[in-house]
Amino acid sequence: MDKYLENELQTAIALARKASTAILEIYQTDFEVEEKTTKDNHTEPVTIADKIASKIIVEGLAETFPDDWILSEEEHDAIDTRITRSKVWMIDPIDGTKGFVEKAGDFAVQIGLVENGEPVLGVVLQPTKNLLYFATKGNGAFMVENNKEPIKMLVSDKTDFTQMTLAESRSHRSPRMKELVQHFGFKGEFQHGSVGLKVAFLARKVADAYIHLSPRTKFWDTAAPQMILQEAGGTLTDLFGKKIDYTAADVQNYNGILATNGIAHEKIVEHLKPFLTKFGRPKFKTKT
Repeated sequence: MDKYLENELQTAIALARKASTAILEIYQTDFEVEEKTTKDNHTEPVTIADKIASKIIVEGLAETFPDDWILSEEEHDAIDTRITRSKVWMIDPIDGTKGFVEKAGDFAVQIGLVENGEPVLGVVLQPTKNLLYFATKGNGAFMVENNKEPIKMLVSDKTDFTQMTLAESRSHRSPRMKELVQHFGFKGEFQHGSVGLKVAFLARKVADAYIHLSPRTKFWDTAAPQMILQEAGGTLTDLFGKKIDYTAADVQNYNGILATNGIAHEKIVEHLKPFLTKFGRPKFKTKT
């Protein structure tokens, strides 16, 4: 394993576990749920658990890696400084807060490290199952269940849509998504909360593709899962097949997300193109 990233990885895993413990303590209580409004007037739930977990991770990283920049969903983003830094940690203290609020269990702590715009480290931890996924660039992707020995993950080699399983959200399926699913004719569907956990299912061959039409995910939703999927042999881009530019000032993934087992990626991109045109989804150009 790359010794350069070993300290970063062990620190991220330890902080994810510490945050997970705090989250589970709150999970068992009758916590209050607030609503926060995004810049496009979309509302999202937020809880004290999101804020406490963020504080644990951000303070731990800042203490250990004072020269790195930290971007967290629950903290202020000093854009002018962030875009000048070569190393940026990208944190989602609870990815899938809706699953946390509904006590469905399908939420995760996500810690990613991006260097010069490219993910180099990813940690995704599902607190309710003590299920850890991690990867560092060039060293493979691994799964750890209940603190057992790490198991190396590799994606599937399926290219026939009728033999592939689609990972998708538990929420109500939009008419556009219904049309897409009907077109592809996937063999099966696997519903789950959390972007990170759905992408991890591709890494462990539970699913083969994940199509996320919404333009509302952010860098902290994708950085850690992308690294894990890539090291398992898969690919994560926007819906048009373009790499996510993590150096951009605007952290929103306006062009949606496409995650696949890699070998079927370009084929799925080509099938998506006419639908994106039909849906009026022109390619959004991010401003750097």
